[in-house]
Amino acid sequence: MKLKRRTLLAYAPVVLGAPMAGLGSSLARAANVLSVGLIPSEDSRAMIANSQAMMDMLSKSLGMPVKPFVAADYNGVIEALRSKRLDVAYLGPFSYVMGTTVAPIEAFAVAETKKAGRTSYHSLIVARKDSGIKNVADLKGKTFAFVDPTSTSGHLFPKAGLIKAGFDPDKEFSRVIFSGSHDSNAVAVQNKKVDAVAIADRILDAAIAKGLAKREDLVVVWKSDPIPESPTVWRKDLDPELKKRVQAAFMDVKDIPWSDQGMLNGFHPTNDKAYDVIRETASILHLDLKAMK
Repeated sequence: MKLKRRTLLAYAPVVLGAPMAGLGSSLARAANVLSVGLIPSEDSRAMIANSQAMMDMLSKSLGMPVKPFVAADYNGVIEALRSKRLDVAYLGPFSYVMGTTVAPIEAFAVAETKKAGRTSYHSLIVARKDSGIKNVADLKGKTFAFVDPTSTSGHLFPKAGLIKAGFDPDKEFSRVIFSGSHDSNAVAVQNKKVDAVAIADRILDAAIAKGLAKREDLVVVWKSDPIPESPTVWRKDLDPELKKRVQAAFMDVKDIPWSDQGMLNGFHPTNDKAYDVIRETASILHLDLKAMK
């Protein structure tokens, strides 16, 4: 399976950014400067505007300038970490796990928003109640919509879940489409364009709030184990004392807008092991994470 780089981070909130041009290794290595890298999911100018509160909080807590930049895709951020032009970066769950195969990086923090109130989310398979679909077996011969081939909760996790349940998603649906977005899936199942869809729980909630679907019309056919939210990572070779200060600074950040995710409750400590569920899912799907990079 060939996976697009950019889409792997489609559901990772991004709040920090500045043009990558001009960010050489000298900046990242400069004394008393912390360099932070992220992947764009919105207009770069909006990202820069949205980053100021975060930058100010981190800088004040650390007592040093914090210099963010945005790369074109996850490969650019991972390469900058590998070559020591970056100290810290924000990556999606799959991009982080892929990054660990080629760069000495480690997850250390994960965000919790007021809206979600947690540091994980779930992938769902949803059908209309009047479809007669009540469980995975009932999906046989039905039409189905995934989101994108590289979507964590809109394809990779639900496909692996179906396989674990003994259902062959490549053979047992009558038709499969990729709609391109979670919102499109909510609309498709609500309007009976397909019999069932894959969707992230938090995005389904938002779609219902926007009037794109009605909760009373829908039934959850399958629910994944918790999927960890996108991690903030650092280079393993950072000075141990600096790591302590950086983690403490992120723990101090709270009550600010967090991209399209709403207000940020704060960050919580995490570690590499929390993302083993991503590795297990990749294994079920026979994905070569290093080759995907």
